[in-house]
Amino acid sequence: MNTTAAAPFEVAVVGAGLGSAPHFAALADLRGPYPWTWLCARDAQRLQAVAVPDGVRRTTRLQDVLDDPRVGAVLVLTPPGAHLDVARQAADAGKHVLVEKPLERDLRRARELVAHCEARGVKLAVMLQHRMRSGALRLAQLLRDGALGTITSAAMQVRWWRPQSYYDEPGRGTLARDGGGVLLTQAIHTLDLLLALIGPPQRVSGVVSTSVVHTMECEDCASALLHYDGGRVAVLQATTAAYPGYPERIEINGASGTATLESGRLQVAYADGRRENVDAEGGGGGGADPMAFHHGPHRAVLRDFLDAVQEDRPPAVTGRSALVAQQVIDAIVASSAAGGAPIALAPSAP
Repeated sequence: MNTTAAAPFEVAVVGAGLGSAPHFAALADLRGPYPWTWLCARDAQRLQAVAVPDGVRRTTRLQDVLDDPRVGAVLVLTPPGAHLDVARQAADAGKHVLVEKPLERDLRRARELVAHCEARGVKLAVMLQHRMRSGALRLAQLLRDGALGTITSAAMQVRWWRPQSYYDEPGRGTLARDGGGVLLTQAIHTLDLLLALIGPPQRVSGVVSTSVVHTMECEDCASALLHYDGGRVAVLQATTAAYPGYPERIEINGASGTATLESGRLQVAYADGRRENVDAEGGGGGGADPMAFHHGPHRAVLRDFLDAVQEDRPPAVTGRSALVAQQVIDAIVASSAAGGAPIALAPSAP
């Protein structure tokens, strides 16, 4: 099957839930080179209620999208537990795929999704847009250049607030639909970025729990140690029970300085007295409001993915690279079930 989408090609979206708004805004920005022509959603009422640009056709039938030869790329914005089924059908139809994070509700299904797209020869990207923030890109360059010296330790915090009404939505925070709680739904962005910056750990130990604040199936609190070679440790804290909600934060300590990322803003303090700052795009963050962020990083991931289809190259945020965060999350949950015992990760993670 020839899966290289010839120029010009069109873009389709499957799913129209809470997380679709920044994708829609990004697609509207990119409609010149990459026309958005289909929106597919199972809920007919929701499908008709959502605002889309003129020229976007609406359907409740995925097959309508897959049968359109002009569609070269499909964005899968359904709940995580439906990603594999939709992406598999899209790949079988020769469409390139971008999925909202996480890849799937569990690691087995996530691996199956990645393997299926690779076997069909289609490109697979994941919306892990924190990697595309200006501060994150600059920090990645500093680490590649060795500007912080030998890394000694790191930490990440996602201390957000979600009211009970957030979890009262059917399926939210359940294993069947979402695959987990705060780790897989909220903290995965910050964890993925941390792992992209410093690499995967050798072992993980952690504890997860559900606080008195929420009635839900999965965890709303998690703490973990990520163990690296040479005795280095990264500390993880994540919760949606921290009122009123605080900016997510990454700190990386090195022999030559310390870098902090807070809601995308980078601050670097070098040991020789120099300072460096990179402001966040658009400000804001999801500490209290799930949608309080600028869609610029979404646009960057999406533009890179569509350009990758056009140029026949790998996207910046590949499905295989996104497996690492899910493997670490699985290990944290497994460690908690084992009383906090360390869980070894495969040396070639994922």
